[in-house]
Amino acid sequence: MAAMAATSSAGVYSVHALLVRPPRTIARMGYHFIPKWSFSKLGFNPMKLQSTLPARKLVVRAARTESKGVSLGFRAPEFQLPEPLTGKVWKLEDFESYPALLVMFICNHCPFVKHLKKDIVKLTTFYMKKGLAVVAISSNSVLTHPQDGPQFMAEDAKLFNYPFPYLYDESQDVAKDFGAHCTPEFFLFKKDGRRPFELVYHGQFDDSRPSNNVRITGRDLSLAIDSVLSGQPVSMVQKPSVGCSIKWHPERKL
Repeated sequence: MAAMAATSSAGVYSVHALLVRPPRTIARMGYHFIPKWSFSKLGFNPMKLQSTLPARKLVVRAARTESKGVSLGFRAPEFQLPEPLTGKVWKLEDFESYPALLVMFICNHCPFVKHLKKDIVKLTTFYMKKGLAVVAISSNSVLTHPQDGPQFMAEDAKLFNYPFPYLYDESQDVAKDFGAHCTPEFFLFKKDGRRPFELVYHGQFDDSRPSNNVRITGRDLSLAIDSVLSGQPVSMVQKPSVGCSIKWHPERKL
């Protein structure tokens, strides 16, 4: 695993590899039925006209959703979720002794998560050594996205050597309690003595997206973590995380 470094001026985690991904867009193709008689009256051959139309290229883009709706100061809700890789059940109280807790909503298939996955591992590995507690949660419906199910979660956690527990929210109740909307979505909580965890950062990893050619640095999230671990206030200027919408069970709406 490649080493990470914090810059001396801002303590910003940096990754030197530039990842360039092909853009994904959804192009809608319109089909219009024109009765044959309308062409014959005008002296046109519909098949000849159709052959002159330029071919359209179909490119696919993942739906973009922003994190929203949760105010700073929000108290971390209780949870009790299984970790498919080990079978262990984790609770919020398991992290009570830590000064800060990062809760990430991720999944296996989302291109926004895939874009950051290796760098999320590097960043969390770096900060967990400094005292940060980290947990990842997948709440996607396996009815619509079976590739995000517990078996594949365990394989993903093992393949990428996740240093944090990767938990399965089958009921999706935990995602609702947190007010999560997308993957990836980051909630950074600080602990002050016996007081409950308090939300101090709910924003993006950095400005990089799968198709914008911006270098992955983890700047936004790492600056927030640095502030919490050093006892400094976290900036109130926070850009929302952008990613795929959480895939709710067909019968359930957020």
